[in-house]
Parts: sequence; structure tokens; C-alpha cells
Amino acid sequence: MTDSSPCALRLALSLADPATADALAERLRPELSAALAYRFGLPEETVEQLVGSEPARMRAALTADPEEWLIRAAELGDPAVGRALWKARYRPDGDTAMSARERLLPVLLSAADPLDERWYEDGGLVEAIEDEADAPTLFLALTSGFPALISYAVAMLGPYLPPPVMLDAAAALAELAGGKGIASLVRGIETTPELGDLGHPWFLDVLRRAADAPDPVSFLRERRPAGEWTDPAQVRALLALRSGNGPTARPAGLDWELIRREHERLPFGRETRRTPDFREGSRLLRLVRWEGCPADLVMECFHEAPEDTARSAELPFEAFTMPSTANRWRLLSDALGPGIRAGRLSVERVLAEVTPAEAVLDSLPYDHEPTRKALADLLGRLGTDPVNWLTCYARIGRTDGSVADLIADACSTDSRRTRRTSWPRPSAAQFPASPPENTRPTFLAMFQCASEEAQIAVVPHFDARAVQHLLIYGEPSPKVREAVVAAHGVPAQVSMAATYGLSGEKLAYLLDLDEPKVDALLFCDPDLDLSERKRMLAGRLRGGGIRPVPGELLAVLDDLSVSHDRDWLMAGLESGDLGVARRIVDRVRLHVPASRLRLLAAVWERGGPDAVREILAMDRLPVTLRRRTEKLLDTPDGLERLRAHLAEEESPARLLAYLSRSALHTEEQVHRLLGEGLEPPWSALMAAQKAGSLPDGLLGPLVELPGCPRELLLAALTSPAVPATDWVHDAVRSGKLTPVDILTHRAPARDALGQLRRYGGNGPDAPDREPVRERAAALTREHLAADAEAWAVCLQLLPTFAGTLPELVATAGAMTRVHP
Repeated sequence: MTDSSPCALRLALSLADPATADALAERLRPELSAALAYRFGLPEETVEQLVGSEPARMRAALTADPEEWLIRAAELGDPAVGRALWKARYRPDGDTAMSARERLLPVLLSAADPLDERWYEDGGLVEAIEDEADAPTLFLALTSGFPALISYAVAMLGPYLPPPVMLDAAAALAELAGGKGIASLVRGIETTPELGDLGHPWFLDVLRRAADAPDPVSFLRERRPAGEWTDPAQVRALLALRSGNGPTARPAGLDWELIRREHERLPFGRETRRTPDFREGSRLLRLVRWEGCPADLVMECFHEAPEDTARSAELPFEAFTMPSTANRWRLLSDALGPGIRAGRLSVERVLAEVTPAEAVLDSLPYDHEPTRKALADLLGRLGTDPVNWLTCYARIGRTDGSVADLIADACSTDSRRTRRTSWPRPSAAQFPASPPENTRPTFLAMFQCASEEAQIAVVPHFDARAVQHLLIYGEPSPKVREAVVAAHGVPAQVSMAATYGLSGEKLAYLLDLDEPKVDALLFCDPDLDLSERKRMLAGRLRGGGIRPVPGELLAVLDDLSVSHDRDWLMAGLESGDLGVARRIVDRVRLHVPASRLRLLAAVWERGGPDAVREILAMDRLPVTLRRRTEKLLDTPDGLERLRAHLAEEESPARLLAYLSRSALHTEEQVHRLLGEGLEPPWSALMAAQKAGSLPDGLLGPLVELPGCPRELLLAALTSPAVPATDWVHDAVRSGKLTPVDILTHRAPARDALGQLRRYGGNGPDAPDREPVRERAAALTREHLAADAEAWAVCLQLLPTFAGTLPELVATAGAMTRVHP
């Protein structure tokens, strides 16, 4: 079998009856062994050793859960198998390889006989662990039955393990190897200077005394503190923290006092890289992410790395009131909002004590109702006096005090400082608009927490840019917005339209104005619905009625890039407005005859024959069309005859003729048709496909369209010239095609099998696999029956067979003379 897909073999063995499947497995033993080796990530000889020669066992292994199967193999405790399992990377139903090491090693070490010398041979498991193991693996070695692995793990992990765990490991070693094993460990540490004292100055002395003690195990256990670090999960979590690999949460029951003592013994972050998985970075930063981390540890981390700690931990209030915090703005931005939302920080205290005011105001969670209320209460002191508000704005960026200090200063009339009676440094609106900068966003956020009465009183004193920012980036109430427009007029509404991505409510408000300058700006919004563009270019008002398309909007059409915004121009094809029609004819080449006639008919209906004459006089339309239309302009029924000509050109037959005009450019023809607002003539296309007259290359672009009917999708499945891109997945997901269709119609057969794997997945929206399996089973029963030779031929033909899967099965049956 030259096909690289174990899926095909697995499918065949699952469809055949057991006796036939066994015979097929026997016949294709090399291929089956290769498929099993791929599935379990093991050498073929190891798989053959574990599975044996019985076909039924080989078939069972092919469908077994890879991880469970590998665990059963680990339970054998075989040294040769153990080394292979150490490298195993199994593959579940997909192709993604996953390491089974963390699950297999405990089972393997538990089942192993440490007295078997094969474990210690060159290339054996013990050597592999010592050469390649990471910290979690070495932790497993601490409780293994291998004295050499325990000693090695102690030497590598010693600095990062609490004293009780070190004593537990030494006691385990003493149980296995007695005082001699302890003495050997001491010699190893003493003769390796880089190991030092393993982070425990007392440990070597205790080991020496234990080695000479009558009962080394009892001697070591008597010195172990009771009840500390007895849960392996907690020790693993500490080790993961030391190595920089997590965990993200404190293990249940782990005492913070034990963590403190470990930090005092070896501060988190002072670890050196002793195993391959040790990462750079502060361990203390990981520790403070744990829920309930004591404030003293958080503050210690905060002093070392204020910004990182602010992003990682729940900061106590004192962190925000420290006088000399580096990059204070970043600190408040990262931590103030989460602390207030979680209830750890009092909003009232923050407003009264935390500085500077501008940074605090920038960092408040304005979507948090208690925060808005507390700030509104404070802003109530400014009242409705515009002078107070303008003075507050002028001083936001110049105060070092708290928000409460800023408000008090703005209200004070005793100050020698100038009080503002007009907007400081006024600026014009921007086109296009840009978000507020400097102190403007701070003031805008604060201002919107004030009472509606205060806002209405102050907005007439805004400069044009503040008005724009409030209308675009703020959420003023309808009454406040009315006050803004009453004070600043239409320019305020125009400045509001000078951006994209407005909310639905704001966009509807602006569209309802039917203001030409506003519409001209909104027309260029990429998110504007096509129906709105058509309405604007037809001159239809949202409030009812119709008008000539204003010059502001026509100027937009003049500036459009035809290569990028052709669709926007084409939205006016049926407008009938002379100004719009002139720009379309002048700037766009209309390719489809029906599109030209639609434009002329619309202009005639709205502007009469003289308007059509203006379009024809531009000399931009085909000569034949111009002459024919000119003859109609002076006839009583000219418009009706033009409409009849349009209906003829829009007929399915004519549109099909247009699409079929050039077999070399079918995709371009389809795009032109769609770009000029016409739908493909599906009925005519299906008839041409059925008659065999559909041009080559037309199916490909058609199946990519959402409206493509099932008949054409099925035809595309049978065509090798149409690649199976995302259109197949979309069609299956929408229900227009089923996996059975792929099985039945897709060619070549190998592609069909690959598509069934790809598009018949296991997600919540995946189609039911049972019908396709039933169909496949019926096909194989009919053509292959119980003939293992026929099954084998089918698999051998698969890689190069040009037909469909049913044709493949039928061919394999015929070649081996299997009859229904």
C-alpha cells in the first residue's frame, strides 16, 4: 500500500466483517504495523512485540485509545519497551502528536524491577531520564524504586525542594539502598563542587550521620517536621513555581506560612537553571497571582517590579498611595479599575487620597455604577456654573493632588489663580475625527458622570473639538445632544459624521437628518449598508420624499477610487438621478449590456428623454446602443421599448451567453456580473450543466458563491478541475451537500477520503457520520463482500484511482471477480 493514510486501512478494517478483517490484516501486516507505529509513536518492532501476530489484536490496537494502550504497555515493566515509551508521541484521531511521558512514566517506574540491569544499559531509560528529564519528571523519580534516579533527582532538584521533602527523598533512598546508598549520595555531592550544599546547609551533615546510624530510615524520619509538605500536589506546584512554569493557582490546602519560609530560604527569582525546562523571569510575580497572596509578599514584589506586579496581583491600597512609585500612570491604569470592581479598593478613598488626579480619572472604571455615582457626588460641588467646569478642565493636567483636591480648587473663589470663563486653547473639529488626546479624554470621561442639568449648562461653552468628541466618543443623553446642536448648530452634526464605526443609534440619528453634508461623510463609511448608499444616490429622504442628489454627495463620487470603491459607484446604477448617472458613465466601464440599459431606463423614468440625451452625448456607451436608444427617444412608446430590450438582456439565456463569452476569463465574467448588481442565471446554468454545454472553468467561480444550487455543487464534486477549497466545507455546513455526496460524487477517490476526514469532523455543527458509514458499508458488502483479496486490491488502487470511491470499490470487486 503506497497511500500514506492509515485512515483508509482503519476504515477498511472497520467496515469488513471480523473474519474478512482478520484475513485482510494478515495480508497487509506490514502496512498495519506501520499504521500502528504511526498511531502510537513507537518503532514498528516495539509495536510488533507488544501486539503480537494475531490479526484480531492488531485490529483492536488500531482502534484503541492511544494513551490507554500505551499505559497498558507501560504496566508490563519491560526495559526495552520502557525506553521506546519514553520517546512515544501518540496520535489521537487527528494527526497532532502528543507526548504521553507525564502519564506513562509513573506507571513505568512503578512496574519496573530496579534490579534488572537492562534499565541501566547505555541508551536505557535511567540514562534517558538523567540526560533529558525536566523538573516534573525528576520529581517523579524522587519516589521511584531506582536509587540512582532518586540520588540524581535530589542533586538536581535539591535547592528547590523544602527540607521535609529532602528528608523524605533521603529516607526513600535509605529504604532501598540502606546506609551505603546514603553514603554514596554524600560522596557524589561532595565530589561535584557545582552542586554546593543543595540549598540546604544542614543537609549533608544529616546525611553523613544517617549513613552511620543503625537505622538510617528512622534517623531521617525522626528529623522530618510533621505535617509539612506531605501532599505531592503541593510539592509539584512549588517545583513548577520554582522552574517558572506555573501553576496559575495555589493548590488547595497549601499554607501561606510554608510558602513564606520557602521564600526566606531561597527567594523566589534567585533560582539557577539546573534542568532544561527552567525559564527566565520572576517567580515572585507568578506567586502573587495566586488568590489570597499575603500583602507583605505582594508589596515585596511591588517594590521590585511595580508595573508587572500591578498587572499580576491584587494590590493593597498602600501601593497606590506610595509617594515615589515609578511610572505611576501605568500602575493606576493596570490596577485601579480591577481593584475597584473587585471591591478591594474604596472609590471614595481613591478619589480623596490617590494622586495625581488626571491619572486617577484616566484609570477609573466608568462602566462601574458605584464608581460613576461616587464621582457624580463629588462633581456635584461644581454645580451648573460653567466657570467651575472650565477652570476644572484647565487645571486637570496641572495638579499633583487628588481628584477631590482638583474639584475643591476649581470651586474656590479665593485662589489667586485665574478662573476660566471660556474654553482654554480652543480647537476646530477634525476631518476625519481622531480620538481625544492630552487632558481632553480625561475631562470627557469625567464630564459624562455629571448631572444632566450640569451638562446642558456647560456644553454651549465647549470648543468645536470638544463638541465632536462628546458626540462621537461620548454617550450624551438625547437632551444633552439637543443642547449641543442648539448651541453649535449643523456644524456639530457634520463633525459627528466625520468618523467610521459609529453605533447603530448614532448612525440612525445622523441618517435621519437627511443633511447633505452629513450624508456625504456617511457615504464613505465602509460599514454603511448598501441599501443606504442606494437610497442616498437615488435622492430618497429617510423622512419621505425625493430630491436631486446634492452636490456634496456628487463630489464624493468624483473623489472615489474606482479600483477600490467601484461597488459604491454602482449603488447608483438605478438611481435615475442625472448627476449620479453622468459620474457612473464617465468613471466606470459597464461590461454587461443589461447594466447599461438599466441605467438608461432609470434616467429616462426620472428625467425624461432629454436627460437620456445628455448621457448619450457623453460618448461613453457603445455606438450601437447609442444609435438604438436615440431612435427611441422621439417615439411615444420609446421607454416601454427600452424596458422590453432590458428584459430581454436580463433573461437567463442572455446572461448565460454573457458568462459563456470567453472560456479563458470565466471568473472575471462572473465577478463583472455580480459587480454590476446582477445574479447569475442559476436556472440556465443548471440546464447547461445538465446538457453538457457549460463552459469549462465556470463551475469553479460559481461554487464559491453563497447562492450556488445543489445541482452545480454536485457537478463540481465530480470535476477534478474544481479544487476542493472551503466551498465544500461551507456547502456541507449549510446542508446543501452531505458527506454521502462527497462519498458518492467526489473524484479522485483519495481526495474524497481526505475530504470526508476534513469536513465530516466532530464539532457541534458537524454532520451526522452514520449515513455515510451506512452507505460505505453497503458498497463494500455489494462489491467486496468477504473477499480479503478484493479489499486489499481496493486499498492498493486508492492512491492513483481517478474515479469516485464507489467506482473504486466496484473496480476492485470486478478485478477479483466478486459478484453481487
